[in-house]
Amino acid sequence: MAKAPPPPEFSTRRGTGAVALAGVDGRSMMARRFREIVTGIERDLGDDLTEAQKHLLARAATLAVWSEARETELANGQEFDAVQYATISNAMRRLLADLGLERRARDVTPSLSDYIAGRAG
Repeated sequence: MAKAPPPPEFSTRRGTGAVALAGVDGRSMMARRFREIVTGIERDLGDDLTEAQKHLLARAATLAVWSEARETELANGQEFDAVQYATISNAMRRLLADLGLERRARDVTPSLSDYIAGRAG
């Protein structure tokens, strides 16, 4: 038997979507980029993710931000660990493959009552 979810007043700010990364200043470049990646992939997947998909997406977005930081370091001539980068890239690819790499259409068909109301108005 499934356990009932906790009442809304007991939900965490992360659980409600009010904060993407607990304890992190959301104005930092990395936090903003993390949110951009999550939002973009959510949109690609049709904006209706399961809780498990949200967790996979958070891990993939974290690895994407990490990879982008390493690419910036490489472009600036800093030390670059290609083995570590390849390992992280492969992990990110597997997470994204589990989520689905193709866009999914959202159902935008209005309900019958909305359609009738629109035609009447």
